[in-house]
Amino acid sequence: MDLGLKGKVALVTASSGGIGMNAARALANEGADIVLFARSAEKIARIAGSLAHECGVRTLPVTGSMLDASDIDRLFSSIEETFGRLDIAVLNTGRPPSPLRDAVKEDDKVRWDLSYETLLSGVVAITQRAAPMMRRGNWGRMIAITSASVHLPMPHHALSTVFRAGVEAYMKHLASELGRDGITVNCVAPALIDSSHREGTVAYSAEESTKRRGMSALGRFGTHQELCSVVAFLASVPAGFVTGESLRVDGGMVTYALHR
Repeated sequence: MDLGLKGKVALVTASSGGIGMNAARALANEGADIVLFARSAEKIARIAGSLAHECGVRTLPVTGSMLDASDIDRLFSSIEETFGRLDIAVLNTGRPPSPLRDAVKEDDKVRWDLSYETLLSGVVAITQRAAPMMRRGNWGRMIAITSASVHLPMPHHALSTVFRAGVEAYMKHLASELGRDGITVNCVAPALIDSSHREGTVAYSAEESTKRRGMSALGRFGTHQELCSVVAFLASVPAGFVTGESLRVDGGMVTYALHR
């Protein structure tokens, strides 16, 4: 299937590794030009060079934080100067503070404030700048990466679930408001994605890995390729009649749990 992404300009936030990096690669493989935005200059420069070489697309690495208004200003000025347009925004974010705790034990306001800034406020700031650029072209795709825990709260995930639920609510409002401008707005809600290869990730014990695999109806972890293929589809021309949705990529975890 031709996803119709050749020549489109896609911004991927928090793209120095993990889901963000792999989402950028999935879009580049379909011919989209890629804007990488993350705090690690060295990492995104390396990824940008790799995507340009392997996929034959234009890339623009911009160093900065979604928590810093001046960095966001510089990001969109750079997009405007380099491409003069923006077609796709994949809204990936960092993680809440760790270690995660029971909801009733999350009594530190600093942790709540940081989670709000990291998981929700930054998404709002990016979309408010992306929407006018997409409206100019009467076409756009906004895709927020949330979590399946929004649909089935998982233990110790309150700091994540509360604000990712806020992202999903916000994106549904945007879907209603931007549809007439040819812009679709959706969420992808992953769980049980294998991150064992990710730098800085603590490997699960054999017992914990078996337990987590057992949470999936498929009995296994999902791959980043499987997750990011869904992101690429929602960014595509053929997905133009899908908006206001949150698509779980969780191996059936939520449904499986509800029927056990």
